[in-house]
Amino acid sequence: MSEIVRVVVDAMGGDNAPGEIVKGAVAAANKHEDIHLILTGLKDAVENELKKYTYPADRIEVVSTTQVIETAEPPVAAIRTKKDSSIVVGLTMVRHGQADAFVSAGSTGAVLVGGQAIVGRIKGIERPALAPLIPTADGVALLIDCGANVDARSSHLVQFAKMGSIYMEHVVGVKRPRVGIVNIGAEEEKGNALVKETFPLLKQCDDIHFTGSIEAREIPAGACDVVVCEAFVGNVILKLYEGVGSVMIRKIKGGLMTDLRTKLGALLIKPALKKTLKSFDASEYGGAPLLGLKGLVVKTHGSAKAIEVEHSIDQCVQFKQQHISEKIEKAIHKNDEM
Repeated sequence: MSEIVRVVVDAMGGDNAPGEIVKGAVAAANKHEDIHLILTGLKDAVENELKKYTYPADRIEVVSTTQVIETAEPPVAAIRTKKDSSIVVGLTMVRHGQADAFVSAGSTGAVLVGGQAIVGRIKGIERPALAPLIPTADGVALLIDCGANVDARSSHLVQFAKMGSIYMEHVVGVKRPRVGIVNIGAEEEKGNALVKETFPLLKQCDDIHFTGSIEAREIPAGACDVVVCEAFVGNVILKLYEGVGSVMIRKIKGGLMTDLRTKLGALLIKPALKKTLKSFDASEYGGAPLLGLKGLVVKTHGSAKAIEVEHSIDQCVQFKQQHISEKIEKAIHKNDEM
């Protein structure tokens, strides 16, 4: 039997907590025999949700907390003052080795601040990076960073590229992942000061497969596997990606329901269309790991439903079994020694 992966799930985080969070956790527990889930949150609320399901009772436990960090709260103050919140308690368990990973749909700011302050960065990592998988024509790409470092330096982006390559190769299974830096053109001399400074540094890295600049319009086509940028650009790309995808799905569904002929056509193509549209659903890929920390922290969408929570837990299992944190630390130390 494989090693048991211990995952803490913030049962109080997100718009649909605790209902959808608990539902997703139960689904993951019923699917994996090699996980132990720890749900942090208001005990009565969490246990009332658990009563609705059948699950292996020895692999789901509830750790009672008395506080909840709300989305609108200032992150730093919330982490400092709400020591008994579901987020702080969960992150502390990861720090002390009582759990391997932490999943939350709660306050992004609190998760980012808490991840760095409580779990801590891997030695040598200058900044951790939030890195979601986004759908492309060929599968998925890793967008790094999309929210953790708005004012990044070139050295940060180089580390993002290395961490992203390790994640894509060992978690997603992409051999020699192609790395591109987001730019406004393909030419090396284009871009802002940060991109111009980072480009030659990435060219010099012999431990990644750097393919040059990538324009935003090339990302959905699958032009590279690791999309490197600072968080302001990454967040704009992610939100536009999600917005356009949502509108297109609604438009396609609406167009197929306009008259009898299109409705008949829709019946014929429904299986293939459902499969195609599903590949562009962000919830299918779980949450965004905060790469560069000593333990795994995964941030899911605030509006996450059970399926996204389940897939985020799936990520944690793969991340732990592939020893991603150890691989990142080894790669960073190898470069420091050179």
